[in-house]
Amino acid sequence: MLDFLGNLKRTHYCGTLRATDAGRDATVMGWVDRRRDLGSLLFLDVRDRSGLVQVVFNKEAQPEAHAKAEQARSEFVVAVEGKVVKREKANPELPSGEIELVATKLHILNNAKTPPFPIENEINAVEETRLRFRYLDLRRPKPHANLALRHKIVLEMRRAMDDMGFIEVETPMLTRSTPEGARDYLVPSRVHQGQFYALPQSPQIFKQILMIGGMDRYFQVVKCFRD
Repeated sequence: MLDFLGNLKRTHYCGTLRATDAGRDATVMGWVDRRRDLGSLLFLDVRDRSGLVQVVFNKEAQPEAHAKAEQARSEFVVAVEGKVVKREKANPELPSGEIELVATKLHILNNAKTPPFPIENEINAVEETRLRFRYLDLRRPKPHANLALRHKIVLEMRRAMDDMGFIEVETPMLTRSTPEGARDYLVPSRVHQGQFYALPQSPQIFKQILMIGGMDRYFQVVKCFRD
């Protein structure tokens, strides 16, 4: 049976826990990345967008949490309450490798079927499979990093343009079709039967309107469409 989240709230992202957090209580939420069962000790690597943290379940100290952890499998959605402790032997390959979370309580929020491909950077799945299961593909570290990098680049662009006195303006994505050399993307009008909207092929019209309207410095981060 699945657990309800209730009023439980995350206190830390998995990948942000460090040695300076040792001794603190923490609640993390994410997906089960890996499971290692050593009998009385069971380890779950729990992953969110920030990275991984190793969670330890001790059968003698917390038998209820340990029993529930035995049910967890790859990509199960979980919430873990516990205490951050320093590892005896750090893992230098993980940013959170100096610590581990000793679990006092495990909440299984959702279960999962076996994924069609591993949720890791190096995979052999064909593109059609990755796109069909795009929600799984986006959990991999590389797509996460790409989206985060794009965010930071656009954020810096906006800051730089703002510092120079530019105003961001969104011009229409769809307008009336204009005769140009490229083939139009056409969207039928619901209101005007037999007529169509198209992607702007004469964006200078919008630029001229803005300039005449007094926007001497404006910029736009434009969406790019490809056929």
